[in-house]
Amino acid sequence: MNSVVFMALLATLGTWLVTALGAATVVFFKTPNQKILNLMLGFASGVMIAASFWSLLQPAIERAEESQGLPAYIVATVGFLFGALFIWGSDKIVSLARRRLMSAEDRKNSRYGRIIMLILSITLHNIPEGLAVGVAFGVLQNGAFQAEALMGAITVAIGIGLQNFPEGAAVSIPLRREGFSRRRSFFYGQASGMVEPIAGVIGAWLVVYVEAVLPYALSFAAGAMVLVAVHELIPECQKNQDAHPYFATAGIVLGFAVMMLLDVMLG
Repeated sequence: MNSVVFMALLATLGTWLVTALGAATVVFFKTPNQKILNLMLGFASGVMIAASFWSLLQPAIERAEESQGLPAYIVATVGFLFGALFIWGSDKIVSLARRRLMSAEDRKNSRYGRIIMLILSITLHNIPEGLAVGVAFGVLQNGAFQAEALMGAITVAIGIGLQNFPEGAAVSIPLRREGFSRRRSFFYGQASGMVEPIAGVIGAWLVVYVEAVLPYALSFAAGAMVLVAVHELIPECQKNQDAHPYFATAGIVLGFAVMMLLDVMLG
């Protein structure tokens, strides 16, 4: 296996492990500390937004400028929009499946339908996250292990991993509330993150062996990450804004600042 693809596999196995750690919270309690979860979600969204530019979009533009193809701004824009459309389309598919499942399950067991859709939703969202990590490590191809590129890939993986912790808990804890055993709740919670290593290897492989897709892949991952952060993470972390004003917002600002600082210092 190519060393860069292997690094992407290790990184996405790490993000899956964080999902498992989040799912493991069901062993200790049914209700997590919402204040801490909001801070983590806010921090992760700030990291993802900053990484989308400095670790993904900016390198995509630079790589596109080096090629002899379309103008760099076209490449970056097309890739970015397709990444966002991928997540939007995924949500539409989930919503359609939910309506069809629930119409049948309501007559039998609505609880089962809700559980299926919960697991499917989180699992589907983990696919572009794994791709983003894989693409970030794929940039290190051909021995180009510059410090800034390596740090960028690592910080993307850290950002994805941080937001995977509450995602794992978001699956296992509701399952526990629905009457599942702690063991089964943990199993389904961690299983939602198992698609990330697969997607990560695919993303890294495409970048390493199909170099022409690199600028598109980088901007695609950026679009996917921005949509996930803005549409999913930020609204989720702001749910208890009245009880803890600016707490989650501080996490967003801090996450963005940390990611920006790391990239600028090593850039």
